Amino acid sequence: MATVSPWLLAARCSSLAVRLPGTALKSPLQFTHARAVATLAEKRAAQAAQIGKLAEVRRRDEFRTQLKEGACAQHDRESHLSFRDVGLKTDDVRLLLDAGFATFLLHVEARVANHVGEAFYTIGPCGEELLAAVGLVLRSSDPAALHYRHLGTTLARAIGSGRAIEDILLDRARGYCVSADDPVSGGMHCCLGGDPAADFLVTSTLASQSTPAVGRAAGLRLASHLNLKNPKMPSDAVSYVSLGEGSTNNGHFLSAVNMSEYMQHRKFQCPVVFGISDNGQSISLRSYDWTLKLLQQRLGMKVFRADANDLAAIYQETSKAIEYSRKKGVPATIYFHSIARRFGHASTDRQEAYLSAEEIQAAESRNALAGACARAVKEGFLTYDELTARYEKLESMTRDAFDIAAAEPKIDSADACLRLNSQPLAAVPGSKSVPAATVAIASSKGGENPKIMRSLMTRVFDEVLESRPEVVYIGEDVTHGGYYKITEGLRDKHHWRVADFPPDETSLVGVGMGYSQAGLLPIVEIPYSKYLDCGADIFFEACIMNWVSAGKQPCGMVIRLQGFDKGVFGGNFHTHNSLHIPPGLDVIAHSNGADYVRGMRYAVAQAAAGRLVMSVDSTDLLNRRHLFDKDDNWRRPYPADSGEVMTFDEVRTYGEGTKLAIVSYGNGVPTSLIAQKRLQDEHGMKGVTVIDAPYLSGVPGDLAKLLPSFDAVVFADVCKFGQHPHAGWIAKLQADGILPQKWRSVAAPATYNPLGRAVTFLSEDDIVGAATQLM
Repeated sequence: MATVSPWLLAARCSSLAVRLPGTALKSPLQFTHARAVATLAEKRAAQAAQIGKLAEVRRRDEFRTQLKEGACAQHDRESHLSFRDVGLKTDDVRLLLDAGFATFLLHVEARVANHVGEAFYTIGPCGEELLAAVGLVLRSSDPAALHYRHLGTTLARAIGSGRAIEDILLDRARGYCVSADDPVSGGMHCCLGGDPAADFLVTSTLASQSTPAVGRAAGLRLASHLNLKNPKMPSDAVSYVSLGEGSTNNGHFLSAVNMSEYMQHRKFQCPVVFGISDNGQSISLRSYDWTLKLLQQRLGMKVFRADANDLAAIYQETSKAIEYSRKKGVPATIYFHSIARRFGHASTDRQEAYLSAEEIQAAESRNALAGACARAVKEGFLTYDELTARYEKLESMTRDAFDIAAAEPKIDSADACLRLNSQPLAAVPGSKSVPAATVAIASSKGGENPKIMRSLMTRVFDEVLESRPEVVYIGEDVTHGGYYKITEGLRDKHHWRVADFPPDETSLVGVGMGYSQAGLLPIVEIPYSKYLDCGADIFFEACIMNWVSAGKQPCGMVIRLQGFDKGVFGGNFHTHNSLHIPPGLDVIAHSNGADYVRGMRYAVAQAAAGRLVMSVDSTDLLNRRHLFDKDDNWRRPYPADSGEVMTFDEVRTYGEGTKLAIVSYGNGVPTSLIAQKRLQDEHGMKGVTVIDAPYLSGVPGDLAKLLPSFDAVVFADVCKFGQHPHAGWIAKLQADGILPQKWRSVAAPATYNPLGRAVTFLSEDDIVGAATQLM
């Protein structure tokens, strides 16, 4: 058995003991003898010969020898800059080399742990260790979202904050081993980041961190103008976001650049700095020197350049870029070039399939970190003996950290994941719900004059903007009221808090995320339901970031999705009736103006608590007045009591019978009510109740309580059959033993909606046909 320090065993046992109630542990040694599963240390010892052949391990040992022998000068790049020239002090150099050593050693140990089945994330930062200098330049309060290879930057920020290096290494090892004790993601993923105030978590999705970073840059300056009581970021902060050169071809990056430069053109403050590292490879695709040309052709912002093998140059040029952006409030780019990608993209990378053995060997043998060590010795900051001692100390600490992290528990149940899908539902102080059941369609006569749904929607957004100074309303064509006049007059009253963006849904949703993280509460309008597809990736990113960050960095906002279901324009692109409902998203679709007001109040309160809520508007309802003939029974008075809300669990009922329930939402509710009347008038069917259930992300609590009292149920879904929300409800209700034995599901035809006269939406004929077959 490999020798393990008593400190390590004690830490491992204390970590596990709290999860094994009733287990008597008299000593760490007793626990070690009792377990049947081999530890990482034991696996490492058992496979030492194979591990010794790994390229990363061989180069780690080679580097140690070079430090001991003082033989690093071969890696030192010629530079006209000295460390002192750019203002680096001894403590700065020590910090940067510690961060560089830790970056390299963490990666090597991750590959070793992966080799024996104990690590799950091996994307490589080697060759980019000197980007630790960026972390030294940034203020601790500057928001940063870092590319997965830029581990050195986040380590430098963490060390600079005063955290013990042992704790930093352990937390990083926990990320690689997806320990449930990982403070960054809680065992969900291996993410860079950590400080909940300033480090924004990044997964390995191409460039998806870019548009939220633009939103944070613009949002922190907007928040300062609002004089919010507890701003999340200083008004002079700079938003830093980094990515690899391959990601500069991605739509997320191009959207972010376009949006930041648009803001600069409009003279809006947007202090964002893009850090781009170029190692010549986007996994297997060579860059062919395209990156620099792309930057020259596409970027109007100022671009700073630094050799990524020259620590002094990185520090100097990054300092210039950050200061330029901070002072002028404009975007900038820092381009780090000439990086050697050591050891491939990840452990699964098949480099030999697209690179020659000579190319792989050449990249491995280049060690920018060794060059920085040689420069530090040459300039008198440190000695080789000091560097060797520090390297060996960090190597031992890193190995111990992985041994601890590998022994810690991992998330092993779906329930644990489900609890982290979103922020907890927030209690809404002083909220008052209206009765869940309504015997018949409520009369609108008396009291305040009833209005069409569109008018009540405009008024509730005015109410929210008036009562919550942190709310901003952003979209496309919203300042003049939009195609449906929902925001008419709001720009005149609330000025720049109601703002138009260029027609790019990726930027719109991404900036909404950044606004939220900067302390604003955005309502993001998507012009038509189909247009959300244009920003689908960032939309899903917004949903999943609540999960992957274990709730630590939510991006609470309201997405207002209009142009849904049948409407005035026709065609699939303006009358779309498909919905995306990923985990972590609350989706509501109200059928009348009064409930829309109550529901929006509740949605905004939940967004303020960090939840992501999407309110879906059925176009056909916006100006609806009548249900039957000219009864004027679909207009509603405004719920004047601002405490009156409609929670996600609430439903509305129309009718008293328990023979048949027709369950629907949005425009399906008046369609169901027409079907209800036809069933009675044409088929003599009494005892039919229509249930309006607007919450679509799960079975509303009131619906689950009501359904067992019915003999049968028809689910009337306005979405396309096969992808309709009710399908999930039915499965859940069946599993819980709540679904009546007699049931049917009807939905819109599974086709795209054409222009012209063909009807491809849910109709009362569908509902009547299902009910008569059922009963």
